[in-house]
Amino acid sequence: LLAAGYALFSGWGVPAQRTVLMLATVSGLRLLGKRWPWPVVWALACAMVVAVDPWALLQAGFWLSFVAVGVLFASGDGRADPSAPLGGSAAHAVASVGARFPAGPPQGKSAPLGGSAAHAVASVGAKLSSMLREQWVITLALTPLTLLLFGQVSLVGLLANVLAIPWVTLVITPLAMLGVVVGPLWSIAAGAVALLGQVLQWLAELPFAVLSLPQAPFWAGVVGLLGGVLLVAPWPASLRALGLPLLLPVLLWQPPQLPNGEFSVLAADIGQGNAVLVRTRNHALVYDAGPRFSSESDAGHRVLVPLLRALGTKVDTLVLSHRDSDHVGGAAAVLAMQAQAGLLSSLEPNHELQAQRRGRRCEAGQHWQWDGVDFVVLHPQADDYATAPKPNALSCTLRISTGSGSDIRAALLAGDIEQPQEARLVASGVKLDATLLLVPHHGSKTSSSAAFLDAVRPQIALVQTGYRNRFGHPAGPVLARYAERQIELVDSPHCGAATWVSSQPKAVQCHRLEALRYWHHRLP
Repeated sequence: LLAAGYALFSGWGVPAQRTVLMLATVSGLRLLGKRWPWPVVWALACAMVVAVDPWALLQAGFWLSFVAVGVLFASGDGRADPSAPLGGSAAHAVASVGARFPAGPPQGKSAPLGGSAAHAVASVGAKLSSMLREQWVITLALTPLTLLLFGQVSLVGLLANVLAIPWVTLVITPLAMLGVVVGPLWSIAAGAVALLGQVLQWLAELPFAVLSLPQAPFWAGVVGLLGGVLLVAPWPASLRALGLPLLLPVLLWQPPQLPNGEFSVLAADIGQGNAVLVRTRNHALVYDAGPRFSSESDAGHRVLVPLLRALGTKVDTLVLSHRDSDHVGGAAAVLAMQAQAGLLSSLEPNHELQAQRRGRRCEAGQHWQWDGVDFVVLHPQADDYATAPKPNALSCTLRISTGSGSDIRAALLAGDIEQPQEARLVASGVKLDATLLLVPHHGSKTSSSAAFLDAVRPQIALVQTGYRNRFGHPAGPVLARYAERQIELVDSPHCGAATWVSSQPKAVQCHRLEALRYWHHRLP
């Protein structure tokens, strides 16, 4: 009842609901006098939570909380048997109190103060030791699961919990509850929260605070979780040591590398905007960084940074085609994460991103080679910066190619160029043919001219647009021009994130279709 009242008071969030259901399940079994083994009680509590909220299975908090409770039981930390009847627990408590406080000292004598003080110190020390052990056990056992769910694990989490749990339990929560009666206590509670926030922020900013690893496959995470549980199990050290090799797959996993002379293009699912990851064997380039959704959210934080961490990718160059917010909205987050990345863009010198990372201006003729793959900037010309009528006309256009003779496979990333810039490219005689085309200006009616498509002759065209976007991209006439030339058009609302690999130039991997679930909206 106390937990339910507190949960209601705190807003009845999903974690609070889960806690109340778990407590109600265990308490119900005790009141019924059921003596079930802890794994059965634990499984029943899981089943009750899932029965009430089936979507809990998709929440990382569900798995972390239930695995943590299971690990504590399995490691022998739970000294009270959750299956024991309530009467047995009460009797045990009474016996414990009687043993701790006997009938009293012998007649005519008084208990020495030193003994009581020593007992109190020992009791506090035992509780502190138990709390530290709990936190250590949970941290060690949940590290593989945390890596599986988030691709990173906090190295200061144990210290943060040791500081935060007593502070929240003994200071913040009582002050917040008493503030209902005595209003000024809320101000003190707010000060306590602010102080804790400052300490946690300092810990989070330490250079070694977080360990990020490539996203291991599911099987490696499960094996690693078993290894973590084995390490904290109440068994002999020789058996627990067997958990160490089980941790290696999730800790040492590295994504497969591309062969020399091949490259991949991953068009991220970021809604209306451009964000493309190009990878060779040992290098990576990000072309545009997606939109800014609000003052507190952008495609960099929500999509690109987690994606780069999951793939274990270090970016060599960030190319920002032009200044529009649907192309540079997530750039600050990417630059903050990738300190080594160079910046190549058409941004003006006083743009705010130039203060974060001074970049080079993209100009036609710039070229380089990574791992046998050629990169060439086709647009804009140097004098365009003084005469371009709008930012779209300055879009950095990049051609990436590999192979020779009749076996050339190429990708053309065109940004938001429009028909005048397309006509200039066609008239200039530069090599435009490409197997894969990132559709100019998201399929706007002002782009993808017939002459441009005839010059590029792509087999596949990727268009990154938002579902039911207000611009109507891609426009009907543009779709007709692609259809007339039998160019396969792949759009992000249907495909999600799209991956194309130069070694398989006729195929596009659509992640939305591969990971389709019954609750996902299906587009016509």
